[in-house]
Amino acid sequence: MPPRPTRSTTNAPRLTLQPPRGLVRVDAPDLLDGDHREGEHYERLVLDGEDLAGITLQECMLEAVSLNDAELRGARVIGCSFEDLFAPVLRAPRSTWRETSLRGTRWGSAELYDSRLDGVHLDGGKLDYVNLRSARLTDVLLSGCIIGELDLTGALATRLALRDCTVGTLTLDGARLTDVDLRTSSFRGIDGLDGLRGATIDEHQLLVLAPFLAEGMGLRVEA
Repeated sequence: MPPRPTRSTTNAPRLTLQPPRGLVRVDAPDLLDGDHREGEHYERLVLDGEDLAGITLQECMLEAVSLNDAELRGARVIGCSFEDLFAPVLRAPRSTWRETSLRGTRWGSAELYDSRLDGVHLDGGKLDYVNLRSARLTDVLLSGCIIGELDLTGALATRLALRDCTVGTLTLDGARLTDVDLRTSSFRGIDGLDGLRGATIDEHQLLVLAPFLAEGMGLRVEA
């Protein structure tokens, strides 16, 4: 009996994102911690340093908004669309992001530890350090991003894909990965190689990782 043709068994992120519609433009919103805002469109706002802890944004659009050093701890973002968000320091630990797209994001240090991301697409961003320690990621796609360090220490990731991304350091100590697709992306280094279990890489990436894998296994390679 001839062998069956092989196919990729890595499940892609399941995304059904739709841009919010019927929005009300709000030029000078008075956003407060714990607010629930729905169906609103914010453009060219400066919210630097604002206390927005626990805020809920549902089916909103934010364009060219600055969130530098704003407090977003415990925020809930549901069904939103973001473009050109700017934040040298983003403080959003223990936040929830669901069915949300972000394009052209420019973040320096993004504190997203202990957060939950479900059905999120981050497209074309430039991020220096993304702290997703102990986060839970399900159906998340990062595409065309430039990331200095992506820290997934202790994270639980299911159906996570990095497509055409450039990453300086990927940190995976204690991560638990299922259907995580790293193909087509490049990495200068990976810390916590044991955390790669459950990830899919391509042949070129395997060659690049070979020295790190050999070192981790205590192998000495000589010509």
